[in-house]
Amino acid sequence: MATTVVTGVQYSGIWTMQQVNAAVAASTWPVPFVSLYGWGRNNSGQLGLSDVTNRSSPAQVGSGNAWKSTSIGFAASLAIKTDGTLWAWGSNSSGQLGLGNTTYYSSPKQVGTLTGWKQAVYSSIGSSIAIKTDGTLWAWGANNFGQLGFGNTTSRSSPVQVGALTNWSFISMGSGGNVVSVKTDGTLWTWGNNSRGQLGLNNTTYYSSPKQVGVLTTWLKVSAGSYFSSAITTSGALWSWGKNDFGQLGLGFSTVYSSGVSSPRQVGALTTWRTTSNGGDFVTANKSDGTLWSWGNGASGQLGLGNVTSYSSPKQIGALTTWENISTSESTSSGFAIKTDGTLWSWGANNFGQLGQGNTLALSSPTQIGSLASWLSISAGNYSALAIAS
Repeated sequence: MATTVVTGVQYSGIWTMQQVNAAVAASTWPVPFVSLYGWGRNNSGQLGLSDVTNRSSPAQVGSGNAWKSTSIGFAASLAIKTDGTLWAWGSNSSGQLGLGNTTYYSSPKQVGTLTGWKQAVYSSIGSSIAIKTDGTLWAWGANNFGQLGFGNTTSRSSPVQVGALTNWSFISMGSGGNVVSVKTDGTLWTWGNNSRGQLGLNNTTYYSSPKQVGVLTTWLKVSAGSYFSSAITTSGALWSWGKNDFGQLGLGFSTVYSSGVSSPRQVGALTTWRTTSNGGDFVTANKSDGTLWSWGNGASGQLGLGNVTSYSSPKQIGALTTWENISTSESTSSGFAIKTDGTLWSWGANNFGQLGQGNTLALSSPTQIGSLASWLSISAGNYSALAIAS
């Protein structure tokens, strides 16, 4: 990594995202070089490389060095910079880029002039949703299931605030148009498509505005997959609900495609879950001990277990205890994870080079991408991926 010199003092080494945020907030500290990379399918310019050429290995997006987080879905991407600005590129047929139009862009374009964006999520259904640092919730793009949360099904081509509340903490949106979110008070809320009970409200009714799931106030993290959802509580317990035809809920059984589990059920009795990432019909998760786990559809090797078998309960991937950040493709069959040493690994389907291995060969177990050991975050989309490295 290059060294940044400020007032005659040199700062070098690999920065964590916590250090990046602290550096920006402190003003007197340097902002480290944090670059964005993309690879995989690029038919709509979703890699941000100013063209529509696919890549099978990581390629740097522009020359900017201040990226904080990313979200990529089917043919479009969102990203937040360390200065709190929001950027978008790729397909824009439903106004999902938030630029006030439906024009496609193959390089990053700033969304408005506002700063203070905290988290931005793009879903392959053509919708975008975001939380600002002030706790407000914003949405734009397609709204056919009411997934924007406005109480209607009207699409928007620029960010519009959802209600007036300022206590939204974390959010996730699935490719089926289901949204799941946690507030700062630990309550759980969902809305949008509910055809498989994926809203967790014990019914299959669609809702176009946020509805609280149960009465618990200990929800911490959420992940929305394709017609199913999962959440982790402050105790480390894992819960899931929705579509379960491949056993993706991890409950030890599967259900027919036309039905699902319409209210949260705990996955086993363990309380050591740290993060979960829901894909099309499979899940990757890690525990507080750094181990990596998966379950659901394994037909393309996306479970990383060295086979193409499906499992309806969690199975450990290898024996390593150094896994940190994870991401699974939203509605396809690829998985990614970053280790504590900063290396990036991938497995599963690879028909567009989305595994970043320089080829299109599928993998059924984690394989390192290149030799770089300074990866900070990864976002898997449909046949594409974006990652940030220092």
